[in-house]
Amino acid sequence: MITSPAFSGKRYAVLGLARSGLATVEALAASGAEVVAWDADEAKRAAVEGIAALGDPMEIDLAGFDALVVSPGVPLNRHPITGRAAAAGVPIIGDIELFAEARASLPPHKVVGITGTNGKSTTTALIHHICETAGLPTLMGGNIGLPILSRDPLPKGGVYVLELSSYQIDLTRTLDCDVAVLTNITPDHLDRYDGFDAYAASKARLFDMSAGTAVIATEDDETRRIAAAREGALVEVSSTSITDQSEWPALQGPHNAQNAACAVAAARALGIADEAVEQALRTFPGLPHRMERVATRAGVLYVNDSKATNSTATAPALGAYRDIHWILGGLAKTRELDACLPFLKNVAAAYTIGDAGPMFADILRPHGIAVTESGTLEKAVRTAAQVARSGEVVMLSPACASFDQFRDYEARGDAFRAAVKELPDG
Repeated sequence: MITSPAFSGKRYAVLGLARSGLATVEALAASGAEVVAWDADEAKRAAVEGIAALGDPMEIDLAGFDALVVSPGVPLNRHPITGRAAAAGVPIIGDIELFAEARASLPPHKVVGITGTNGKSTTTALIHHICETAGLPTLMGGNIGLPILSRDPLPKGGVYVLELSSYQIDLTRTLDCDVAVLTNITPDHLDRYDGFDAYAASKARLFDMSAGTAVIATEDDETRRIAAAREGALVEVSSTSITDQSEWPALQGPHNAQNAACAVAAARALGIADEAVEQALRTFPGLPHRMERVATRAGVLYVNDSKATNSTATAPALGAYRDIHWILGGLAKTRELDACLPFLKNVAAAYTIGDAGPMFADILRPHGIAVTESGTLEKAVRTAAQVARSGEVVMLSPACASFDQFRDYEARGDAFRAAVKELPDG
């Protein structure tokens, strides 16, 4: 794990003991810090017994603590812990900020931070793959993979590649990235922010913290605004700068052109040779649940795009194929599919599921789309499989969060895979 003398002798309260919270407790305790931890789940509290004292930050006296470390899932805009910490004069931070504070005691390294509404996971994984292909010691963390503090430090010359959600940036104060990447900004997570401008400002904070090279895909108003305000090193990129994706099987579609453009610019900022970059683009395996080719049955391709949790994320997937039998729905983040409408010419039929199913059906039918209100994912897969013909595509790209029917988008994608596997042959 990553430990640091920066934490020794300090007092921390930790709220939330899922993967990143547990890793935080272990790293702080191993560094010589005094830790008080809490989670509403008794089993999670049991996991830190003997490592940390137990105490609910909503009940204990927070005065004298150096910081309160919370999970990014804690909604600071409406959770009472925010006011309680402020009254005690205790900063609220996350594990990424702890990593930033530990950096001075780690072997010399570089950090690439990637944010954006859509594409950040693919871009993060691609940059990591490029670094691996170039022979650099590297690991990825943050909003993807294992908690960063649970990983062993990289040797000298290593590159930490961190996917950063807006929630994680909100909990970070001093992460000075050598390369900071922004893919795009569209409305999302507005339940956590006072409007779209506040959400965009959260993304912009990564660049306020980072003195290194900024790589920004300037293809929407907000990214152009952030680029225009940038005073340090800046590389502007665009999906249109990528002219041939034919030899990159896992990077098809215009959205992946933007992801690739960001990754290539980041790699060049790290000094990686173009030959290694090109090899990595050809061999990149892609991400689970993001335009993942699950199977071909009776000539029909089944694609798992469960990670597309809003219409802006779904739109590029609709643009990447023809004759799509589109499975969509879940817990809606917005009451529209505007970003998807230009690609409806590629949709052969739609199959709606979850809470948003009836609403999405009402949106699509006036556009001449044949809609089946399936209700459940399993039924949607079975129905689409009966209708689809050889050469066509059945794609789960829900444009919604998963929490009405599934634990998370990964569980939803796994259920899609399982449903496809259960289809009869022929």
